[in-house]
Amino acid sequence: MAEAEAPLVRVVREGDVVWLTLDRPERLNAVSLEMRDDLWSALTLLRDDPTVRCAVLHGEGRAFSAGADITEFGTAPTILDARDARRARDLWGVMSTLPVPLVAAIHGFAYGAGLEMSLYCDIRIAADDARFALPEVTLGYIPSAGGTQTAPRHLHRSDALRLVTSGDALTATEAFEAGLVHAVVPTAALLDTARTWAERIAARPAEATRAAKRAILEGIDLPLAAGLALERRLADALNS
Repeated sequence: MAEAEAPLVRVVREGDVVWLTLDRPERLNAVSLEMRDDLWSALTLLRDDPTVRCAVLHGEGRAFSAGADITEFGTAPTILDARDARRARDLWGVMSTLPVPLVAAIHGFAYGAGLEMSLYCDIRIAADDARFALPEVTLGYIPSAGGTQTAPRHLHRSDALRLVTSGDALTATEAFEAGLVHAVVPTAALLDTARTWAERIAARPAEATRAAKRAILEGIDLPLAAGLALERRLADALNS
């Protein structure tokens, strides 16, 4: 009997924190269909486990993720098959609504889907060697993992437009100055820094942390009055 292949996303629990490691270093953690499936499994595990208080996402090897695996483009039997495969497992939808706080520990390349993946995380910590780009326009298409929508929710509109229309990369320092990441640290300190942040979040009361995140995620696109009403309902539920 053939041995099962190792998953492309490793899942390791340290106390109340779960570490998700993109593990395809020979391809700079390019997101293949198989990696999407493994990431889906890992994220739904987080979604369904109320004992997890925080999670850290990072990449093995020389990069966080260089983006989608372009060698798989056009390999689906039809465009409809490719679309249906994405919809059957709405990976980005799961990330965007995950109740568990997510910390991205980013080094090397965070390009295309790699950058988009990090934009679904709540905290982004960059190594000083990190580079960030949405280069899809240089290949004749546009971001399709939410980049055109998530980038302007984190950046000034002009900076988001620069990313998606030029395809040019930002250094870690430029990303910090633009508000794309929360901290820049030496590469050797990246994982320890991410661990410190994650453990600090995990030490907070879990119900309050999840409620606070929900208030922002669900309230950001509501009129102010509706957002304040949502906040009151969540606060009352915690105090009941």
